[in-house]
Amino acid sequence: MTQESSQRARAAGVHRVVVIVDENSNPFELGCATEVFGLRRPEIGRELYDFRLCSPEPALLMRDGFFTLTGVAGLEAADTADTLIVPNRPDVEVPRRPAVLDAVRRAHARGARLIGLCSGAFTLAEAGVLDGRRATAHWQWADAFRSRFPAVRLEADVLFVDDGDILTAAGSAAALDLGLHVVRRDHGAEVANSVSRRLVFAAHRDGGQRQFVERPMPDVPDESLAPVLSWAQERLDSPLTIADLATRAAVSPATLHRRFRTQLGTTPLAWLTGERLALACRLIERGESRFEVVARRSGLGTATNLRVLMRRGTGITPSAYRRRFGPEVN
Repeated sequence: MTQESSQRARAAGVHRVVVIVDENSNPFELGCATEVFGLRRPEIGRELYDFRLCSPEPALLMRDGFFTLTGVAGLEAADTADTLIVPNRPDVEVPRRPAVLDAVRRAHARGARLIGLCSGAFTLAEAGVLDGRRATAHWQWADAFRSRFPAVRLEADVLFVDDGDILTAAGSAAALDLGLHVVRRDHGAEVANSVSRRLVFAAHRDGGQRQFVERPMPDVPDESLAPVLSWAQERLDSPLTIADLATRAAVSPATLHRRFRTQLGTTPLAWLTGERLALACRLIERGESRFEVVARRSGLGTATNLRVLMRRGTGITPSAYRRRFGPEVN
């Protein structure tokens, strides 16, 4: 975001996201954060975030010395963040700078939201803000993380963890999953879908999905789930069952379950429920105020079931979701 647009967004009270970049940081996760939070969204018609980069030095080498980053704000910009994304680096055994850790602690103390992408969980843990909290990190560093930070409740086989004011992602593409989750949490499912379309990326992968998903070369016939997923997404308001999905895919329910685990890292029921919940959120955002209608059209059945699943999936009730993301606030 340019300085002029940043000033305009800040004047309008737009949520500020600041990324601390340190020496040897990974450019991929930095790029993910920039894509999700830093680009202007003219198709949405409003600024979603005020985005800034900052660093503890005027010039620093990115990972393996591929390039030098200059021209960003100083570390003091971290003190202005509503959401602070902390540094992630492959050298997880090297201690983080005291100045960076102090900036993380100050942000946490004043109530800012903290995000660690990939090895960024090490930064958060070293700052002491993860003790007793849930977090994840890239699977290859799980043993090292547990050894150094036994007080953290590491969930090593998930894409990301949302623990309220502290969120962590496993790394690489999971940084995009977490970024879109944050957009969905802040601005609703419709806006998150718009951002995902710009990214040409899946709109929603639940954080509880596995990090490592096997993708073997398909046998003949093609075992891709894409046809049955598309078929089901067009019929979410119907009383679909796992048996229906298996019949459509011309396999047994056990084989369908195995393919979901292998290709998507989740179960058929969890995927179907997630798709229905996402549709319910979109219906509420588009103005449907009758929750029994939302439940029926999304395939969730009853308003009671809608309330239970929405609270579990979004952390808030349908009424609170409508107040936050309904047409009257957009």
